[in-house]
Amino acid sequence: MKVKKFSDAQPYEAPNHFGVTGLRLQGFEEGGPTNQWVGLSQFLPGGGAGPDSSPMEKVYVVLEGEMTVTIDGKDTVLGRFDSCTIPGGEVRKIENRTNDICKMLVVMPYPQGVKK
Repeated sequence: MKVKKFSDAQPYEAPNHFGVTGLRLQGFEEGGPTNQWVGLSQFLPGGGAGPDSSPMEKVYVVLEGEMTVTIDGKDTVLGRFDSCTIPGGEVRKIENRTNDICKMLVVMPYPQGVKK
């Protein structure tokens, strides 16, 4: 078992994100998960990402607040404990359109060629 305390989580910069602090909860470390990594994204009001896509699928789980996910011009609002899967290659935009912080769990497979 690999335990990582929240106080030991390290920040990371996600490309094309704004108004967000990302913390790596698990992954990219010795003894950590071998298939995917897990991050906690904390979006300020007006914060978000995209529009863009990645070759790997991703899962979003909203823990607090709300996040608007826009795909093909259609908005979907995710609230507390709502989740979605974004397939690899699908263009998406996400935005916190509220006045509260949105905390969101992000689960993604490792990029190809990255040593786990």
